[in-house]
Amino acid sequence: MNKLRHASLAGTAITVMVLTAACGGSGSSSKDDYGKAPAGSSSKIGEGYGAGSAGSYGSGGSSQTQAKNAPAKEMTVREAPGIGSVIADSAGMTLYRFDKDTAQPPASMCDGDCAKAWPPVPAGDATAASGIGAAVGEVQRADGTKQLTLAGWPVYRYAKDTAPGDTKGQGVGGTWNAFAPDGKKAGGGKQDDPQGGKPDAPAPAGVSVADNPALGKIVVDGKGRTLYRFNKDSAWPMKFACTGTCLDTWKPAEPVEKSAVRGVPDKLISTVTRPDGTKQLAVDCWPVYWFTGDKKPGDTAGQGKQGLWFAVNDQGKKVTSAPQG
Repeated sequence: MNKLRHASLAGTAITVMVLTAACGGSGSSSKDDYGKAPAGSSSKIGEGYGAGSAGSYGSGGSSQTQAKNAPAKEMTVREAPGIGSVIADSAGMTLYRFDKDTAQPPASMCDGDCAKAWPPVPAGDATAASGIGAAVGEVQRADGTKQLTLAGWPVYRYAKDTAPGDTKGQGVGGTWNAFAPDGKKAGGGKQDDPQGGKPDAPAPAGVSVADNPALGKIVVDGKGRTLYRFNKDSAWPMKFACTGTCLDTWKPAEPVEKSAVRGVPDKLISTVTRPDGTKQLAVDCWPVYWFTGDKKPGDTAGQGKQGLWFAVNDQGKKVTSAPQG
């Protein structure tokens, strides 16, 4: 009996260690600067809060490759939810800059696999519409081709932007940002030195804290969507009760890099693996979701739904009552 009891305890210990490792893992930092974007970075310019279809740009094949390597033609200013004014090419694709490049003198540090993820925009056949204050120029790349520059910064598209208006590249690796109309980084952060080097401020948050008049400080994603936890899920042992048709209404929040977290202790942010193998953001080991019934940033229509869904505060706890005055 003692041997059986020890074996049972050992098995329990192993299970505990496995679950701890699963919850303790964070949104992993990619080994490069052209990896996964922060959660909530799939916002669409001009489409507001919701997700969009892939569109012709993401249809694949040679036409997609040609589009991603096409000249910018007439560049315009568009509004991106959660980011602000950004520059897009004539097809509506967002244009980006890389912190490791330099503007004085212009130089690109993105080659090889980086250039596959971030296709350089060719120089030539590029004009700036009204509202763009950044000077249009060009720089010669290491392979001899000419690349478009704005305010001296080399210009790129992002391969994972599959439809006009996508801004999935915003904040990737903490080093990629859409162009603001003046050639600086979009998003309202401080700017880095034109000679390159470490930015003065991090990229816009993928997870941050908002002050809600009714609920107090609550955790939101990069689009400003309230994040919720589900009472039927559990953090210990890890359990996912929202599956099947539940996911039509409650969408798992995407993992986020630690560099894109604002206002929430790093130790509370982790990535968990759902039963279908996909990754989900967790706060204090609880899987978190956004609610399709929330139509704009700041909405909390999901709060208290069925007595099971609750917003999360800046300490990772579920919010069940209004803050004390």
